[in-house]
Amino acid sequence: MSDRADMPARGPYMPSGWSVQPSLLIALGFAAGLAALLVQTWALSFSLAAAGGGCVAAAVVLSLRAVLRGRRRRQALERVIDLVRHDPAPAFVTDPAGAIVAQNVAASRRFGDRRGQPVSRAIGAVLPNAAAVVFRHENAIGRRPSVHETVVTPRGAVRLVANRLDGAVFWRLEDVSDEIRTGSGIGLPMMVVSHSDAVLSMNDAMRELLGRQVVKVADVLPEMPLVAGRRTRLLSGEGPIEVVPIIVTARDGRREIYAVPGLAEPPAASVAARAFEALPVALLHIGAGGEVMASNRQAQALLGIGAEEMAPLSSLVEGLGRPVRDWVSDSLAERIPPRSEVVRARRRSDECFLQISLSRITDATGPSLLAVLHDATELKTLEQQFAQSQKMQAIGELAGGIAHDFNNLLTAITGHCDLLLLRHDHGDEDYGDLVQINQNANRAAALVGQLLAFSRKQTLEPDIVDLRDTMGELTHLLNRLVGEKIRLTLNHDPGLLPVRVDRRQLDQVIMNLVVNARDAMPDGGEIRLETRVVRLAEPLLRDNAVVPQGNYVTIRVRDEGHGIPVDKLGRIFEPFFTTKKVGEGTGLGLSMAYGIVKQTGGYIFVDSVVGSGTVFTIYIPVYDVPADAVPGAVSRPKARSAAAPTEPGSPAPEGSSGPGASNAGAARAGDAPGAHHGTAADAGPPPGAERPGTVLLVEDEAPVRAFASRALKLRGYHVLEADNAEAALETLRTTEERIDIFVTDVVMPGMDGPSWVREALHAYPGVKVVFVSGYSEGDIEEMSAGIPGAVFLPKPFSLADLTATVARQLH
Repeated sequence: MSDRADMPARGPYMPSGWSVQPSLLIALGFAAGLAALLVQTWALSFSLAAAGGGCVAAAVVLSLRAVLRGRRRRQALERVIDLVRHDPAPAFVTDPAGAIVAQNVAASRRFGDRRGQPVSRAIGAVLPNAAAVVFRHENAIGRRPSVHETVVTPRGAVRLVANRLDGAVFWRLEDVSDEIRTGSGIGLPMMVVSHSDAVLSMNDAMRELLGRQVVKVADVLPEMPLVAGRRTRLLSGEGPIEVVPIIVTARDGRREIYAVPGLAEPPAASVAARAFEALPVALLHIGAGGEVMASNRQAQALLGIGAEEMAPLSSLVEGLGRPVRDWVSDSLAERIPPRSEVVRARRRSDECFLQISLSRITDATGPSLLAVLHDATELKTLEQQFAQSQKMQAIGELAGGIAHDFNNLLTAITGHCDLLLLRHDHGDEDYGDLVQINQNANRAAALVGQLLAFSRKQTLEPDIVDLRDTMGELTHLLNRLVGEKIRLTLNHDPGLLPVRVDRRQLDQVIMNLVVNARDAMPDGGEIRLETRVVRLAEPLLRDNAVVPQGNYVTIRVRDEGHGIPVDKLGRIFEPFFTTKKVGEGTGLGLSMAYGIVKQTGGYIFVDSVVGSGTVFTIYIPVYDVPADAVPGAVSRPKARSAAAPTEPGSPAPEGSSGPGASNAGAARAGDAPGAHHGTAADAGPPPGAERPGTVLLVEDEAPVRAFASRALKLRGYHVLEADNAEAALETLRTTEERIDIFVTDVVMPGMDGPSWVREALHAYPGVKVVFVSGYSEGDIEEMSAGIPGAVFLPKPFSLADLTATVARQLH
């Protein structure tokens, strides 16, 4: 075992240069010594002699180390072969050059002493084309620690396994004829084929049916490619017959093909029915009336039915998109081509999707169907996730398109409503009607905001806020939203830290969570709002999300409602998915909440127990206030447009219908106009200003332009109007007035807003610019890049928003 063979040429994975170094050092040493004898200078001669001696000494050390390393390697290889010395399968160990250095007893008994020879020569008598098989293994063993290949020989199937060792390869030759000769106890004809469609083995039923030896699958089943469950022809010894192939794929690429023949006797006594239990795939035999006549254990487990249950297929599956009975009858009559369909198992308590292939077969009683079932739950889940991502993208694009046209209309409605409110007092009989118009226009604007929120395309205005102040103010509105049956309690952490969020958007998230909690408790209960400071010493892994370590403020919304079922818990943040009844929810509330929280840089999680209640937890990073910050710097964000209002005067979130919402709407109705009056009154130029300024207003929508012009004129501004960019440039060429500010729409027919403004600034440098648009700010940032001092005012905007923005730009 320990004899060392001559070392052939270096193999493909043998280290290069390892045997050349000692010889080179010895040569250098002798050359240095010879030179030392020839030179006349004593000092140089001594140096050369020392160098030569050093080279020779180094060569001796390297040689000894190589000898010791080789001895240790041989001892290690001998220990490896000792482990399998009495293994019934032949085993070899080869060195880096590919020569056999050790073999076990079974190898010696079967092949004789093969040490010093390559493996391909040793096993050539057993393995046809052994050189090619070994060559493939040697090439692959450099990339993988283990390689194996099964080869069918006239004497049976053998598997050659190669395992990489430290500086060597361990080979094992296994007889796997019995392993791949499966199906011997099954009455159905079956064969085992390789990934290249070569027939590896057949059971007795297949050999009897064919009456001959075959090499390829095409010699048996000529209609390729072979589709599981689809009826095809089999070339038997007595001529072609119709069969239904059942295919089971193994991990190593081999496939077991079962041939289910046409039934020639009643189903209960047929070969197919008797073989159902033996087949490792789910099968159903369906009668002409659509009822299940036979099933095996795999099919019963997938469908959730008993062994003796013979129910109609339509009572077992659903979600086809058409009546199951029609699908069965069309397949029986061959009016549709055979193809797979994905359905949902009705009897299962969990979500289970099945891929079913129907194939028509005929027996003495007439035509029937053979159904092959596969579990498609994972595939369906991936498909739904992809569809949801596509839906998310489509809705985001739709929301962006809606925002422009829809917000133009809302700007005109709310703007003219503001103008009317300026001429009416609280005591006027028309005042309440005007307030309702204003409120419902704001609700319509909030719907666009929700669409933009869950697609994460809305523009946030984050500010540093203290949740104790903002949530305290929000509680008054929430109490009116939840109604009299429900108690709302608020509990703050005494040491609560500030966060940087868009207050309006965060308020909208909390309102949606509270409304959902209210709807989950129709008989009343308690909703608890809690804020806490949480310090994560290490990352928090939960629900496929990783919350980095650090300080967070958490907001918890707890209810005592009916809870969310486990099978629906993973989908509640999906757009348009709702657990409410039809007509009670759009499925946008939680999607919007998820989008806002993620865009803010936070995380939202849900815990629920059916019958006990639900807890939503929001993690928001703590804002680190600079040490030199001015005390009291934590403040609220400035007022924006009414696209997503949450203060008094804002629309209720999704699902806020009913008495609670009505009370809230009535309360808000009395607050909003006052805010408009007060803001509009203070939005003009400062007292003492000699000249309010001249505004060039460019807007292609006539109602919006009319409202904006009147609003600015009311504040004392001189307004020049244009309905497109070309008209605006023409006005600049003809007017003799000094223009102080451009107020222009961004997207217009012809030249867009930023383009004409850039051209105008060449002749009017230093003019202030206000861009207005129904699109989000992110959509126009690139368009308006390079225009100094420009600000963005999103539509829909109020009278106060417009006049205040113009005043800030000018003064």
